[in-house]
Amino acid sequence: MNLRVKIDKLLANFLVIIMTAMVLNVLWQVASRFILGSPSSFTDELARYLMIWVGILGAAYVSGQNMHVAIDVLPRRLNEQTQKKLLFIVRLLIILFALGALVVGGLRLVYITHVLDQNSPALQVPLSLVYVVIPISGLLIIYYKISDILKD
Repeated sequence: MNLRVKIDKLLANFLVIIMTAMVLNVLWQVASRFILGSPSSFTDELARYLMIWVGILGAAYVSGQNMHVAIDVLPRRLNEQTQKKLLFIVRLLIILFALGALVVGGLRLVYITHVLDQNSPALQVPLSLVYVVIPISGLLIIYYKISDILKD
């Protein structure tokens, strides 16, 4: 089994675990509010952070599966050789965006929140741990796009 398949399985399983945790968390939130009459203090914040992780890691997974949203009006009108060149350019732009916005920008965000010692209000978790998913996702996207380029 090659590395990409292993990363796909690991990422897919991790996303399932996060989604399961989010569903259980929200169920507890609803139960504690309406059945017990005393809303839990941490569930709203935990659901928010789990949603961030699902969204950002989900974007990396979808990018790796090449299932992301794409406008294909222009490529359909081009010949096969030009389509391949355009696909290479698009992948290169995705790599540059992921590197600049997600990896570099994400690392700066993690660094700043770590240096400022910012913690979440209810969970008292360092926000740098919440935001570390951004550069991780960026690295995954870069890996997937480089893998796609090398495959073609």
